[in-house]
Amino acid sequence: MYESHLKNGPAADITGCEIGENPNKMYLNNSETCEIQMVATGDMDPPIMVHYELYNFYQNYRRYTTSKDLSQLLGSLNQDSVSALYCEPLNIMGGIRINPCGLVANTLFNDVITLDSIIGPDGEPINAPLVEQGIAWRSDLEWKFAQPEGFASEECSSCDACDCGELNAQGERAWSCNEPYVDGDGVCWRYFYPQDNTTQYLYETYPMVVSPLEGVTNEHFIVWMRTAALPRFRKLYGYIEQPIPAGSTLTFRVQANFAVERLKGAKALVVGNTYIFGGKNPWLGLLFLVVGVIAAVLGSLFLLKDVLSPRRLADKRYLSYKED
Repeated sequence: MYESHLKNGPAADITGCEIGENPNKMYLNNSETCEIQMVATGDMDPPIMVHYELYNFYQNYRRYTTSKDLSQLLGSLNQDSVSALYCEPLNIMGGIRINPCGLVANTLFNDVITLDSIIGPDGEPINAPLVEQGIAWRSDLEWKFAQPEGFASEECSSCDACDCGELNAQGERAWSCNEPYVDGDGVCWRYFYPQDNTTQYLYETYPMVVSPLEGVTNEHFIVWMRTAALPRFRKLYGYIEQPIPAGSTLTFRVQANFAVERLKGAKALVVGNTYIFGGKNPWLGLLFLVVGVIAAVLGSLFLLKDVLSPRRLADKRYLSYKED
């Protein structure tokens, strides 16, 4: 179930985005999608952040946060016994090795969100795509995630000339793909993953989110792998680089694959600005107000006591002596 809203705006109409207990219902049903519309209640200046928000999802459990293999995420094909233990039970299943292993990687938020249109208050469309690159920390991209050792990919001159069944000098298949991968620009690629017959890679687990060319370097995956400290959290899905005037209607198309009913939680799509101190967080301001009021009340009580019953400096009554 989606509870979607804009900053300082009403909840959006989410009818049709319910998937019940069946994860991947829309993906398996001919890439079915639902529609979410929001109306901007005020002018929004770029960058306009699009987050997904989860309720009652505990990424902060120690068993959950440690359930991953850091060396595997960096491309290593060798696994030590400690990492294997941490990844259980999502490490080897039915003789197939899960790569990447563990609970964090294999509970990826796999809803697919696209910005269908933005219609201005004058009825004219606004050309403002949803950018999904540059959402992960640069340090994570450079130092924490890499494709497995031995991975290779090759751009084909044409899709007809892209033969995934080509054999190498040893008479073995040189590529892992059964058919070429076509990227968003219509370019065909072939790729190779080591130990592909005995390993299930991330692009096979989440084909709706992760392409075989990206694997664990997919930025949505990297954002997910940085676990949250609280059971209600937001993660960046993308951003809009154009201003949106008040009264504009944003239409998002969602392929809802991530089931939350079974964990008695909820999910939301949130659109809003970010500032020098981050995104909007009313709880921090409320905390400051409460602490300030308590300090003011205690200060007033101490002042009143000092006025009505002042303590004389060096009053001997407040001294205690050792008994002889």
